[in-house]
Amino acid sequence: MMPENINWVLGGLALLAGCTLGAFFFGGLWWTVQRGAASKNPARWFISSLILRIGIVLSGFYLMGASQLLYLGFCMLGFLLARAVVLRITSYLPAATVPAMASPPGNPPCA
Repeated sequence: MMPENINWVLGGLALLAGCTLGAFFFGGLWWTVQRGAASKNPARWFISSLILRIGIVLSGFYLMGASQLLYLGFCMLGFLLARAVVLRITSYLPAATVPAMASPPGNPPCA
């Protein structure tokens, strides 16, 4: 017989897993934009990163939500919380953290 509060423990683990998945997804997105913008072939960066990030996140959601829908909900809540945290952290970082992105003043690089 399982203890009654095991559901809360598993729900907390699902929330933590969602936070981890969200931090990986949105942190990876920020990292990809930083690297892809300075790359000679940005499409390769963006497409490969998208496939990798979506594959890992969907696998994590599948593993969390396979047993019970409540755990999937906690996982998604953690994912959204991680989005807010990553947005807050990256908003304080300078826009051009990659040296190749620091362009001299004048015309924009795409003009």
